[in-house]
Amino acid sequence: MPLTDTAIKALQPREKSYKASDEKGLYLEVTPSGGRLWRYKYRTQDGREKKLSFGSYPEVGLKDARAKRDEAKRLLANGIDPAEKKRHDKHQAKIGAANTFKSVALAFIARNRSDGLADATVTKRKWLLKIVERKIGHRPIADIKPFEVLEAVRPFETAKNHEKAHRALQFIGQVFRFGVANLYLETDPTRDLRGALAKPKPKHFGAILEPEEAAKLLRAIDGYEGLPTTQIALKLSPHLFVRPGELRRAEWDEIDFEKAIWRIKAEKMKTREEHVVPMSTQVISLFKEAHAITGHGKYVFPSLRSAQSPMSENTVNAAIRRMGYTGDEMTAHGFRAMASTLLNQSDKNWSPDAVERALAHKDKDRVRAAYNRGTYWGERVEMAQWWSDYLDELKARVTVG
Repeated sequence: MPLTDTAIKALQPREKSYKASDEKGLYLEVTPSGGRLWRYKYRTQDGREKKLSFGSYPEVGLKDARAKRDEAKRLLANGIDPAEKKRHDKHQAKIGAANTFKSVALAFIARNRSDGLADATVTKRKWLLKIVERKIGHRPIADIKPFEVLEAVRPFETAKNHEKAHRALQFIGQVFRFGVANLYLETDPTRDLRGALAKPKPKHFGAILEPEEAAKLLRAIDGYEGLPTTQIALKLSPHLFVRPGELRRAEWDEIDFEKAIWRIKAEKMKTREEHVVPMSTQVISLFKEAHAITGHGKYVFPSLRSAQSPMSENTVNAAIRRMGYTGDEMTAHGFRAMASTLLNQSDKNWSPDAVERALAHKDKDRVRAAYNRGTYWGERVEMAQWWSDYLDELKARVTVG
C-alpha cells in the first residue's frame, strides 16, 4: 500500500533498521535513531540490483521523493544508470566549485607570465581580475552566463568609463577562451556580447607637436625644481623615444656607457622583444648624472619608498602638471608623438622605418622586422644624436612668443 504523510509520521524506530515501502521500488528506511531515509531499489539493464538515495524525510517530502524516483526510471528507460549519473554530476559539481572564474583567471595570468608577457601586461591583468572578481570571481566558470558578465562590467559603462568597461570585458573573454582551451568549460559566453557595450571614444595622449611650443616645453623642463632623479627623468624624456614605463624601470645593468647603448630587456617591452637604444652624448651625460645618485642600486630611477622598486608611473606626468601643462596638452607618453612628428617633418628625410624602429613599434612582417633591425641601426645612431642636437638648438633659437 502506498505511503502517506500520516503513515510516515506514525513510523516508530525499532531495534534494527526496517523498510516502509511506497511503490515502484521507492521505500523509506527507518533507522534505530529515528531517521527516515528515502531509498530507491532498481535493476540495471544487465540485471544488477542497485540502490539510490534521495535524502531524508521530511527534508525531502513524499511528493519530491516520488518525482526523483520517476526521473530515475526515465533515465533507466534511456539506458542511463541513475546512480552513475548522480556520481558523475556530483564530481562535475566538485570540479566546477574548484574551477571558479578567479582560479582559472589566476592560471591564465600565470601562463601569461611564463609565456614572457611584459610585467606591465601581467600587472594590468591582475588589476582587471581584481575589479571583476567581486561579481563573478567566486562563480564556477562553467556556470557563468552572459548576463552575469554584463553585470560585472556595466557599472563602469554607467560611470562613463567606457575604456575600463571594454578592457574588463576583453579580459573576461580571454579568461573564458583560456578555460575552453584547457577543458574547464565548453564555450565562451562573451562571444554573444559583441556590441553590447557602447563604443569608447578614441583616447589620444596629450602631445606638443609644434617646434615653437616644444621649445617652450624644453625651457620649462630646464627650469623644473624637484627631486634630482625626477629632474633627470624629465630631461631624458624628450631625448629618448621609449615609453614612460620603459624609462622609469631602467636598470643600471642595461646601460652600457662604453658602447653608448641602452639594452632594454624583452620582458619590459610591449613587443616582448629586446630593444636596443642608441644614446646620444646628451643622454649619456644625463645618465651619468643619475649614476652619481643611484648607481649603487638596481634601478636608475628607484622609488622613494624602496630602492627595490622603480619610480612611480605617475612621477613624470605629475612633474609636467606642476610645470602648468594639462593632460590634454602634454603627457609623458606625448614625447614619443613629439619625436615621431618632428623627425618625420625634418629636412633630414629620415627613413620612416628607422623612426618606427626607434619607437619600438612592432612590424607584423617578421622577416621584414628582422631586416629592419639590422638595416636601420646606423641611421638610428645618427638620428639619436641629431635629435638631441636639434632639441638643444630648438631650445636656444626659438624665442618665447
